[in-house]
Amino acid sequence: MSPADSADRPGPLRVTYSAELEQLRLQVEVMGVLVDQNLERMRQVLETGDPVVAAHALGADDDIDAMNVSLTERCYEVLGRENPMASDLRLVVSVIRVSSELERIGDLSLRVVRVGVDHDLLTSSPESFDVAQVMASEAIELVRSAMLAWATEDVDLAASLSKGSPSISLDLAQMIETLLRLTGPDATAVAMRTLIVGQALERIADHAAILGSRLRYLVTGDPRHLAAEIRL
Repeated sequence: MSPADSADRPGPLRVTYSAELEQLRLQVEVMGVLVDQNLERMRQVLETGDPVVAAHALGADDDIDAMNVSLTERCYEVLGRENPMASDLRLVVSVIRVSSELERIGDLSLRVVRVGVDHDLLTSSPESFDVAQVMASEAIELVRSAMLAWATEDVDLAASLSKGSPSISLDLAQMIETLLRLTGPDATAVAMRTLIVGQALERIADHAAILGSRLRYLVTGDPRHLAAEIRL
C-alpha cells in the first residue's frame, strides 16, 4: 500500500518511509509462509503420527514466534518515529494484528501436532479421524486464502473469509456426535484427544476469518470490520 498520507514528506525520506512500510507488508507474507509450512507438518503428523515431523514443527514454531516479536517491535518503532496517519496507520496496526493472528494459528497447529503423535488412539475411531482430516484440509485452505487476500488486497476474498466457515463448524458437530457413540476402555482417551484436534482446527478457521475482517478494514478504512473481528 502506498503511503499517500506522507505525500508532503521530502523526497528521499518519503522513499525510505514507503520502503519501510512495504517491508512490513512483505514480512507478514514471509511469516505466513512459515505458518503454512507448519500447517502442512500438522497435517502430516495427523495423517501419520510421525514423531520426526512433529519435532520439526515444534522447532519451527520458535521462528514463527521470533518473527512475531520482531514485526511487532518494528511496528512500534514506526509508530513512535513517524506518527503515521490514516492509511499508513491502518497498515502498521494491521501488521501487528495479522502477525499476532498468524502466531496464534501456529500455536493451534502445534496443539494438533502434540495430540497427533498419539496416532493409534486417534485412528482407533476411523469415522472421527476421517472428519479430523477433512477439517485439517479445510482449515489450511482457509489460512492460505487469507494470505492470498493479504498479498493481493482482494477485498471480495476477504469478505468471503470474514463470514466464517459453516462447514467446519458442521464437521466439528459431526465429530462430537461420533465421539459420543464411542465405547470401550479407550473411549474417553480417544474422545478427549480427538476433540482437542477438532476444536483447534475450528479455531484456526476462526482466525482465518479474523484475517479477512482485518484486511477489509485495512483496505476500506471502515471500522465496522473491526467489530466483526471482536465477534469472532
